[in-house]
Amino acid sequence: MQVAYHLGTLCTDDDRLIRCLMRNSKTLNAEGIYAPHLGAYRPKLHETIGEHRGAPLPPEAQSELLTHIFSKDDEKPPQPERLILSLPNAFCIAANTLQDARLYKQAGDKAYWLSQLFPEAKCEFHLAIRNPATLLPALYGRLNNIPFQGFMSGTDPLTIRWSSVIEDIVSMIDGAPLTVWCNEDTPLIWPEVLREVSGHDPYTALKGTDDLLASIMSKEGMERLRSYLKEHPPANEIQRRRVVAAFLDKFALEEEVEMELDLPGWTETLVEDMTEAYEEDIFAIERMSGVQFLAP
Repeated sequence: MQVAYHLGTLCTDDDRLIRCLMRNSKTLNAEGIYAPHLGAYRPKLHETIGEHRGAPLPPEAQSELLTHIFSKDDEKPPQPERLILSLPNAFCIAANTLQDARLYKQAGDKAYWLSQLFPEAKCEFHLAIRNPATLLPALYGRLNNIPFQGFMSGTDPLTIRWSSVIEDIVSMIDGAPLTVWCNEDTPLIWPEVLREVSGHDPYTALKGTDDLLASIMSKEGMERLRSYLKEHPPANEIQRRRVVAAFLDKFALEEEVEMELDLPGWTETLVEDMTEAYEEDIFAIERMSGVQFLAP
């Protein structure tokens, strides 16, 4: 069995990825791929990894966990060839994003703990990253009654690096595949992201692959885009991305693609410097061994 863990993270796709795969359950099930109902497994997975903390789950406990994972599905599936589990807060809750001046300090440990839920399975990990200049405000916006300085936990925002998080994960997953992409690029590479996580046949057509674009583009823009793609089918993914980028440039909803940043002590210069550091960090991640990086 293959187990694909979608690690989110928080404030990236807001469950659109896993819900799209759930919507296509019959199509994916025909290929031995299962994306179970979210409500059936998230609390149980957190409980289980917290209890076992990296100790390999015994066979009887694995069987019990699988039964729980599929408890909300209409039919009990056979042993899946590929199981897709999504935990956007696998590393920690939003309030603990920064600890000891580090981003997702426990990422490596938590990835390892997940890998030991089904230790005989071939596991892989999938992770979306996001510019800390927009990620931190989005995360902080989810919290109540926590001072901003407490949330930052003494962290200099200019020192935050996703590459450190990814290095920790790679060091703990014993060569398991790790796929990474930028949340900012997701609208352009959404079909590829869905395919990488689900592992479905490249010629399989999924429903709802335009849902993400529809959430950030005007209705008129989406209608024109669909019409254009129907009349001029792109020869490959690169051509499709170019078309989507052109339509986004003209029809993107400003309130959906731009974010108002208003945090204590944050200036426009700081945000620009954080963004520049993020772009340099992406370049480092693209060259990391053990990482497949998806880019437009």
